[in-house]
Amino acid sequence: MPEKIVGEVKISAVTLNIAQKIKNVSDFKEEIETSLTKRVTDVLEVILGGGIFLDVSDIHIEPREENAKLRIRIDGILEDVLILEKKIYENLLSRIKLLSGIKLNITDRPQDGRFSVLMDEIAGEEYKARAIEIRSSTLPAEYGESIVLRLLNPKSLIEIETLGLRKDLLEIFNQEIKKPNGMIIVTGPTGSGKTTTLYAFLKKIQKPEIKVITIEDPIEYHLEGISQTQVDSRAGYDFANGLKSIMRQDPDVILVGEIRDLETASIALQAALTGHLVLTTLHTNDAAGTIARLQALGEKPVNIAPAINIVIAQRLVRKVCKECSKIEKSPPSILEKIKKELRGIPKDIKIPELRAGLKIPKAKGCKDCNFTGYRGRLGIFETFLVDDEMENFILTSPSISSLRKKVIEKGMVTMKQDGLIKVLEGITTVEEVERVTGE
Repeated sequence: MPEKIVGEVKISAVTLNIAQKIKNVSDFKEEIETSLTKRVTDVLEVILGGGIFLDVSDIHIEPREENAKLRIRIDGILEDVLILEKKIYENLLSRIKLLSGIKLNITDRPQDGRFSVLMDEIAGEEYKARAIEIRSSTLPAEYGESIVLRLLNPKSLIEIETLGLRKDLLEIFNQEIKKPNGMIIVTGPTGSGKTTTLYAFLKKIQKPEIKVITIEDPIEYHLEGISQTQVDSRAGYDFANGLKSIMRQDPDVILVGEIRDLETASIALQAALTGHLVLTTLHTNDAAGTIARLQALGEKPVNIAPAINIVIAQRLVRKVCKECSKIEKSPPSILEKIKKELRGIPKDIKIPELRAGLKIPKAKGCKDCNFTGYRGRLGIFETFLVDDEMENFILTSPSISSLRKKVIEKGMVTMKQDGLIKVLEGITTVEEVERVTGE
């Protein structure tokens, strides 16, 4: 049952005119500072409006002894914006709590809520009639309550073709989502784009002749034509109970937001084995860790192996800024590193010739990208299919390292290799790939 959105913030035409001019963090800081003499509702409108137009994923307000710090996460990286006076912080905290349906008098324990942001008509077609939902979280800290606002912008709902997939992976994914049954698992840490990938699959799958039901915690984006439900632990409606109820609703496709326990894993695997296509996520470091994670929850290989169709692991890398990035000759040490990493990739993956003089992108930094050298993100992936050979191998309960070795032998391109291919395509940098995947 969807959680009620408690409050709404309507961003006025005046504030929108200000927010639309915000192109970088320094503009954002300037406009917030200008608004600080106004009412707290106006200050919050500028913060939210500016955050939306800057494509911010999270807004952090962190209390300190004398003041509070406002930070924003852009392209996965936190950036300082400005220091707020303690009184302004307290007013913002009260306003956010009120909007989110969070109890104002409780300050000694964490609370979660949500509200929505509506844009004035002048925002244009992209935002017209679209509520942008904000998930709010407060946490008791040393000098007050830390606030984090997660912006769930429907703009993040993208097509499968724009995820950043290589041509061979796009073909595989398109084939797999057409299958009538089995499980598709997307893995990675929080903030690695798993939900975006699953919603892209749902957008592709969705058609009038099939019934799609989701169970999520919480519902992040709303899709038309799909039945979406939300777990409510207080009412005893968790993933396992929800899945049991969903199975009685005659679905063709089921999306399970996350597998966290044995009961959910068992019901989801059984659903995949009995004529349903199940899409879900799991927290593991790489694709090979998926089987071990399911076993650690208590599931048996005899149930895991025949149920899974494909495992996908992913991360997000920042793209170089189009305004300021340069294509430069690769130093010999970097060229050797790329050669070493890409040695042994399948021959059908086409890459430029790795020879002296190879040119790759270099991040520089300008006002447009907040002097980071990067703007926007896309996915890097590794994936393996569970064919008959892999099914038999999984039945032997292999270690993560053995499974990884096996899938690489069968032609899996690792996330790091996929990232380096994107370096050769001029999309990102070696430094960014190493930041995300490790040296």
